[in-house]
Amino acid sequence: MKPGAILATNTSSIPLQDLCTTLQKPERLLGLHFFNPISRLQLVEVVSHDGTDQEMLRQSLAFVGAIDRLPLPVKSSPGFLVNRALTPYMLEAMVMLDENIDKLSIDAAAEKFGMPMGPIELADQVGLDICLDVGDMLRSKFGDSLPPTPAWLREKVAKGELGRKTGRGFYLWKGGKADKAPGLPSVARPTAEMIDRLMLPMSNVCVAFLREGIVDHADVVDGAMIFGTGYAPFRGGPLNYARSRGPENVVSTLRALAERFGGRFTPDAGWESFK
Repeated sequence: MKPGAILATNTSSIPLQDLCTTLQKPERLLGLHFFNPISRLQLVEVVSHDGTDQEMLRQSLAFVGAIDRLPLPVKSSPGFLVNRALTPYMLEAMVMLDENIDKLSIDAAAEKFGMPMGPIELADQVGLDICLDVGDMLRSKFGDSLPPTPAWLREKVAKGELGRKTGRGFYLWKGGKADKAPGLPSVARPTAEMIDRLMLPMSNVCVAFLREGIVDHADVVDGAMIFGTGYAPFRGGPLNYARSRGPENVVSTLRALAERFGGRFTPDAGWESFK
């Protein structure tokens, strides 16, 4: 590479610090993390680490703007911003499947909240192998603050049932669409508790981003979640939703969920200073 070249990785979750150890000039390394499908999702996480050359960071932010994308400057941490916030949402859906809650009910709960698709369908879209890898990496960093990964998900991946790209995951895929044909057995209506189990952990992680200094402002977090994940736009993002619902209500609900389902719902310390 020429002396002024920028080494940019599209890794979806590995902290840049873990890659720096292999480089002679780690200041040239940063992340340009695009989201799938690239043709529809405008957000690009521009990820820096403590040693990133600031001029190269500036050039990278300008590059993202020049290709008509929205640059999100974010400091490197496991999963960066979007994947770290999305993983508890998707893993909680797997836990709910393990509780014999029907996948259609789980997806319906998220869609009732305003998500463009439910977490089960989204997992199929992303690829179950990728979901498993990201989940394993984040659990290695954050432990029991994330839901456990069911053994049957590993078996599904081992069998090659990876979702849309293989034609079979949680759903059968035909013509690029999940088969949710009429005639499937009727399923239970989604409950408020199901919605809270899926959505509140995202708000909880987003508060942690502010506390940890991963990003500087709540509006940046909310914009990233809307443009990077399709988080219900009319809710204004996970932090705006928490603000409109009332942080005290969110914290008390998380505590109640923690008592019933485990410590992964423990409210983050950042709620104490969140306004």
